Amino acid sequence: MFTSKQILTFAYESEYETAYDLSQKKNFTAPKIYTAKGDLSKRWYVYFSFRNPKTGKLKRVTPFYGDVNKYKTKEERMEALTIYRKTLIKLLKLGYNPFEDNTELYNKLNSKKETSETKTKSTNNTKAEEKKTELVEATSMPIKEAFVFSLNIKRQLLSKTTTRGYQNRVDSFVKWINDNVPEVKNINQLNKKLVSAFLNDTLQRTSARNRNNYRTDLSSLMQVLEDNDIIEVNFIKKIPVLKSTPERNKTYSVEIQQAIFKHLQVNDPILLLYIKFISYNFLRPIEVCRIKVKDIDLVNRTIQFRAKNSPLKTKIIPKILWNDLPDLSALDKEAMLFTPEKIGADWDTAIINKRNYFSKRFKKVVKDHFNLGTDYGLYSFRHTYITKLYRALVKESSPFEAKSKLMLITGHSTMAALEKYLRDIDAELPEDYSEMLKSKHD
Repeated sequence: MFTSKQILTFAYESEYETAYDLSQKKNFTAPKIYTAKGDLSKRWYVYFSFRNPKTGKLKRVTPFYGDVNKYKTKEERMEALTIYRKTLIKLLKLGYNPFEDNTELYNKLNSKKETSETKTKSTNNTKAEEKKTELVEATSMPIKEAFVFSLNIKRQLLSKTTTRGYQNRVDSFVKWINDNVPEVKNINQLNKKLVSAFLNDTLQRTSARNRNNYRTDLSSLMQVLEDNDIIEVNFIKKIPVLKSTPERNKTYSVEIQQAIFKHLQVNDPILLLYIKFISYNFLRPIEVCRIKVKDIDLVNRTIQFRAKNSPLKTKIIPKILWNDLPDLSALDKEAMLFTPEKIGADWDTAIINKRNYFSKRFKKVVKDHFNLGTDYGLYSFRHTYITKLYRALVKESSPFEAKSKLMLITGHSTMAALEKYLRDIDAELPEDYSEMLKSKHD
């Protein structure tokens, strides 16, 4: 058993040997970074000194520049120089000597690198084979079952309306598969050629826009399968999107708009108020269908609703609309604001059914009565009044100021989105440019 004296003596000797090692002359100084005091017009580099074997003194060796001076920001240069410095420290500790031939060190390092790469490549190949085997086993899943898997995940992320759209397109696709290629049963049997054939058939029966919508939804569902290692790759992403002309509702002329309002005032006041929410508050038809009595703040005169691209939005209710609202204070707060028979009542049906109901009601009461074409619809009121408001604002301010004010009212999330919308509905028109076209002799 060691005595206390022996232990202390051993510890002292160990410490002495360490101190002696530290007292020996080092062959190099720690590499340092030169930044020219932050001046990017000058060269930055890493420098260090190494002991000259002839004189025994430390001597500054040629600085290392690398590619650092091609970078144009201080952050990029410092990042590169820091890596260079760490690499030099490592090499110096491994025996790098700028006054000698370092071939042996280079071969040693290169040998380690090749060995490491070989091991990595072998490991990666093994993993790839294992993954491929797993994929082959997993892709025995039936087509319908695979899409059900994707739809169940989508349901957690998307609204019921959007999910229903996915479901309808999947049902159409699966039916087409069963009718045209019944031998295709499993998800791994699907390929780009097969899906392209389905999309081409959809294009011939409907339109380029509908074909593109099928492509988008099927690709989104296939991406879920790829992300969950049920298929190896989502090949639908490689199928091109076709150019299509988007459908657009025309704006109403002042005469037609006034005639419609006058007609509805007598024949359908509920539909008229529904349209005024679209016209004066710039809501989309489906957003109006979501409104409950509780969503209207009777004190602050605001309305909360779930918009197209956000969970909840708040807008003021302008006086022109507020004055047309009936007394809501005594109504059930959970009641839907718009129903077929009255304002503020229960209406238990899917939101898509509510929107379709008012679209059909508008066609029957308004479009058929005024003999309006397919270019006119409920959305036309939103386009009409946004155009009217923008043109009024731009008379009193610059186009940018007018758009900035309009963004707060319409609820567009970005200026770019608003500008695209205004272009699409032709809200922005130039002044008469006839004078510019006249020649000097006219």
